[in-house]
Amino acid sequence: MALFKYEALDSQGVSIKDEIEALSQQEAVSKIRNLGYFPTKIQSAAGVKKAAPRAAARPKRRGGGGKVKVKIVTQFARQLSTLQDAGLPILRSLRILEEQEKSGTFKRVVGGVAEEIEGGSTLSEAMGKYPRCFDRLFVNMVAAGETGGVLDLILARIADFMEKAQKLKSRVKSAMVYPLVVLTAAFGILLGLMKFVIPQFKTVLEEMVEGKLNAFTTTVLDTSNWIAKEYGWAYIIGFPFAMIFILRIIRRFRMGRLVLDKIKLRLPVMGQLSGKIAVTRWTRTLGTLIGAGVPILDAINTSADTAGNEVYSDMLNNVHASIRQGNSFSEPLKQSKTVDLIVSNMVAVGEETGELDKMLLKVADNFDEQVDVLVASLMSMLEPIMIIVLGGIVMCIVLAVFLPMIQIITSLSGT
Repeated sequence: MALFKYEALDSQGVSIKDEIEALSQQEAVSKIRNLGYFPTKIQSAAGVKKAAPRAAARPKRRGGGGKVKVKIVTQFARQLSTLQDAGLPILRSLRILEEQEKSGTFKRVVGGVAEEIEGGSTLSEAMGKYPRCFDRLFVNMVAAGETGGVLDLILARIADFMEKAQKLKSRVKSAMVYPLVVLTAAFGILLGLMKFVIPQFKTVLEEMVEGKLNAFTTTVLDTSNWIAKEYGWAYIIGFPFAMIFILRIIRRFRMGRLVLDKIKLRLPVMGQLSGKIAVTRWTRTLGTLIGAGVPILDAINTSADTAGNEVYSDMLNNVHASIRQGNSFSEPLKQSKTVDLIVSNMVAVGEETGELDKMLLKVADNFDEQVDVLVASLMSMLEPIMIIVLGGIVMCIVLAVFLPMIQIITSLSGT
């Protein structure tokens, strides 16, 4: 029998660390649960020492930890699930996928994972060494699949989850492309007018009214002069890039992310959209993890880390602390006032019926549909707003040019 070290929670949420003898990790988990404990971490007491000499002896692969497209990782999960379902050993499956992989970076990653398994690591442990390709969600679900002996099903769920998350991201991105392209082109044309065309009118207009230009025309001509001769065009073009750079620096700090996310959630329409996207993300993540057999506290931690919004991450951390104290999931959700009542009510129903994972996935699907409706309404709002704003700017330029002419006509008619 092998010796396993484990960490678990009892019925009161108190953390317990101990050792247990079992023939396999799966048997160890069963024994811990039979004791009335909820296992959160389990590891072979001798596994690391045995694997170390072999790991040191094999050659290290270089460049295997680079960033890989989500689409490639999703396809890998789907193919590995198919091979596992066909009954192939995990090592042979990985070698097959390594051989057919076209991406050089990911090819090295798959080969590195295979070598780690040859050295005595589990699949989840091997994947955990490549966090830029396999995030915590991926690794935790694979670990749950290994423990429960349903790795093929778990990998298929991972692929489904990643595909849905990517579709949501793509929908929002594609919705933003059209207004950004139109605004960029329009402001480029307006900038060209202010830099090259309007300055040509300055001398003519001043001669027409003998230097007595009205305040509005003077303001427009001064703005045009600043853009054309005082490098104002460089400030206008550089401003968006400077803002992106500053926001990225701010988002490196947790407090900065929290403040920005709070501001983002309070914006009209965009705030509502951001909130629904965040709810869709964490509910789908949590539902998928719990359905895969990941312990609920570990699942909440992973969901908090991958929520994509610090406000919801804080909420999930509070839920985690509340569950550790023996409380329910739905109560701290309701008290947080961060999510709609429908979310906390459906979570409560899921807890009562023992189908929390299914309820969370239903919430995710429901909010997914709401995101589609919001994106469509946002697009219908943006089009008239853009027309009004751009039309207003053009009207200001036209008025600035024609007002001196109106002045002359008025003065002539007065005489």
